[in-house]
Amino acid sequence: MTRPLGIILAGGLATRMGGGDKGLLTVGGQSLLSHVIDRFGPQVVGLALNANGDPERFADLNLPVLPDTIEGFAGPLAGVLAGLDWAAEQGADSIVTAAADTPFFPRDLAARLMDAAQGQTHPLVLATTLRTGDEALKSGGGKRVNRHPTFGLWPVALRDDLRDALNDGLRKVVLWTDKHDGREALFPAEPFDPFFNVNTPDDLARAQKLLEQA
Repeated sequence: MTRPLGIILAGGLATRMGGGDKGLLTVGGQSLLSHVIDRFGPQVVGLALNANGDPERFADLNLPVLPDTIEGFAGPLAGVLAGLDWAAEQGADSIVTAAADTPFFPRDLAARLMDAAQGQTHPLVLATTLRTGDEALKSGGGKRVNRHPTFGLWPVALRDDLRDALNDGLRKVVLWTDKHDGREALFPAEPFDPFFNVNTPDDLARAQKLLEQA
């Protein structure tokens, strides 16, 4: 499998942060987006940013900015679709996605996702971590992993199927991935969950502390 293109998902509304672009908030003197680009760039053959609104606010990143093509802020799957359409124009077979507000995601994200996809006709894999502590107790006999639906490997071949699903009102990522026999790639969650994302001012303060410890 050839190395995929990378799509940074930044199309959300950031309601818990009071609106605006979470990716432009700074941690350790760098924007969250800059941290994501530093981690993501070496893993893929090219990067683009999924974001809505005026693309000029991201001009300093020197990345293609891809708006959702599904109206009404349809969630991360709309960003995935925008990325898949762009990848098709580049002649690529697949994309890997990462969220713009997750500064510590694994530096081997793409490699592990691709390893998990070996043998699949259409590579479709979501990142997961084991549930620990109270989370595991609450899950009872149910699912014992957390799926991270903004971190995945997605096949260009299924983009029209995804478009149809979104136009039919589908919004939940795992309903679509399960339908297409999506797999999971397990990542270690020690000393903390690498998919920790910044949703609130408290999360931003925690990200600063984690950066200082890294």
